[in-house]
Amino acid sequence: MTARPTAGDARPARASAKGACLLVVAKAPVAGLAKTRLARVVGDRAAAGLAAAALLDTLEAVLATPGTVPVVALTGQLEAASRQAELVELLARCTVIPQRGADLGERLANAHLDVAAEFAGMPVFQIGMDTPQVRPELLAASVSALAETDAVLGPAADGGWWGLGLRSPARASVLRAVPMSRGDTGMRTLFALRGAGLRVGRLAALCDVDFMPDALRVAGMVPGSRFAEAVASLALMGAAG
Repeated sequence: MTARPTAGDARPARASAKGACLLVVAKAPVAGLAKTRLARVVGDRAAAGLAAAALLDTLEAVLATPGTVPVVALTGQLEAASRQAELVELLARCTVIPQRGADLGERLANAHLDVAAEFAGMPVFQIGMDTPQVRPELLAASVSALAETDAVLGPAADGGWWGLGLRSPARASVLRAVPMSRGDTGMRTLFALRGAGLRVGRLAALCDVDFMPDALRVAGMVPGSRFAEAVASLALMGAAG
């Protein structure tokens, strides 16, 4: 079931100064449904708390990126989410759209199309909620790179990808045929984009948060962040051993 926050119904005004849409594809961080691999170590509630912290940090970075329109493609029961009030507050500053599709590749492709329908003519740079170390400077540079090429792809350390930018969001249709959440998803996505005739720029690789060592590594990159504080509060260093 897809949930839209009540406060998120207000749409931000479209401004001509905005050059691109920043699309966050996110899942409400509900205990028992969020970060299930981490939950095996820290428990459902704690894993949801980590997911919520990661999403909050991601949204804050997106909202601080100049010259962009923040959009969130959301699925899940936000009313049951960890840190629900904080999430609603930040989501109220974004355009929130529901995810639609039978699998992840279809949902990603549809999210790009839905953003294009809402903000016609704008390129789209899409990220998820597993890289809370992203900063406005990185997002702005990723968007700017689209001025020189058709697409940009940010590889993830686990073989997937953390960011995808498209000058023409309709070209995200290639994702429908790409197997997701695999060790070769990044390479398959790159091949699919190139196979569609697109020039693809490569972005810096990032580590996303799937397992305990990932959480510790990323927390060390962003001291003082919500995510780092959530990791510290769980004393994950001892659990990782």
